[in-house]
Amino acid sequence: MSDAEQPTAAEVRAAAEAVKTALDRHLAAVERRSGEDDPAVHEAFNRLAAAAEAYDELLYDRYDEVTPFEIPGGEDELPPYTGPEEPSALSVLIRRDYAVAEPQRLLAHAQRIEAADDEDAVASGTVHGALGLLFGEYEPDEIASRHKEFGLEEGDSTLWVTASDEPAEPGEWLEAPFEEVDPQRVVCRFDVSAVFDDDLDDDTEDDLEDALDPVLDEDEDLEPLDADR
Repeated sequence: MSDAEQPTAAEVRAAAEAVKTALDRHLAAVERRSGEDDPAVHEAFNRLAAAAEAYDELLYDRYDEVTPFEIPGGEDELPPYTGPEEPSALSVLIRRDYAVAEPQRLLAHAQRIEAADDEDAVASGTVHGALGLLFGEYEPDEIASRHKEFGLEEGDSTLWVTASDEPAEPGEWLEAPFEEVDPQRVVCRFDVSAVFDDDLDDDTEDDLEDALDPVLDEDEDLEPLDADR
């Protein structure tokens, strides 16, 4: 960046003051929070993150220095909530991924469903037909709790709760149920993934190594006892 494009010292100072103000407002929102998903806390967090990022950029451009702060999230994070403060309707969007780990177990279970229905259909002879029988017989929550029994292996899952101004008309969105989801109307979301477990395991291993290192260092300093003493 050329000298003409560099921010002034006053601009950097103003950005630092903006971080201080955002920090105070975030703390005040946390102290007044009304629940785990208080939108005021969420908004204060986003404002603090934006102020810190702006300050970090100006600080680097002016002085070639950075802050020690890392703002969690990124491009995959949802934008700030801009929906109604008091939603009169909501939608719950759920995605659960499975791998067909044991096709034969799945087919066998589908055949039992067919046999119990006393029908001549042979849908259970194919994996996609067996899946249709399985999900037609059981609720998704029951399949989630019994997935191993059905030869399935759990993958990632997510649940989004989105706010609406009014309930949808019957049949209004059935042809394309997931196309018009506004990320800024997501009230809350809950994600489940093995990657979170991997991160936790890595952190635990690092903490354990850090705890053991001083012990190992102390052992290295010990001198062997004289057997003649």
